[in-house]
Amino acid sequence: MAIEFELNGEAVSLDVDPTMPLLWAIRDIAGLTGTKYACGKALCGACNVHLDGQPVRSCAVPASIAAGRNITTIEGLSSDGSHPVQVAWRELNVAQCGYCQSGQIMTAAALLERNPDPTDDDIDLAMNGNICRCGTYPRIRQAIHKAAEDKS
Repeated sequence: MAIEFELNGEAVSLDVDPTMPLLWAIRDIAGLTGTKYACGKALCGACNVHLDGQPVRSCAVPASIAAGRNITTIEGLSSDGSHPVQVAWRELNVAQCGYCQSGQIMTAAALLERNPDPTDDDIDLAMNGNICRCGTYPRIRQAIHKAAEDKS
């Protein structure tokens, strides 16, 4: 069954089983591998993408949820890595192993879209459940604050 939706601003039609996790449709069928598979149970956030601007765990939602909607992956956040969150991440050397970072960045970008000047509590609430095994949480919070400053 073909599922038609917008992927990173481009109209796509993917011929996939509608129950296939969106993550696999994005990675295996569309070939965008920036979105990572980690837990497969929507527990860690490594697979976060934006569905109509809101972060979702792509490992736990069926591809059919994308029909007629807009999906943005880490590749679509900016074509050249110039999104304020991506810039702040690099400038503050947030990533250690880096595996969780695309999901972290996608969640942070969505937070800043709905709250351009978040407090530490706002950040903690929004980022809750995005697991970083390396423990870079202080740098993540600092980068979100920096991105908010740079964005304004």
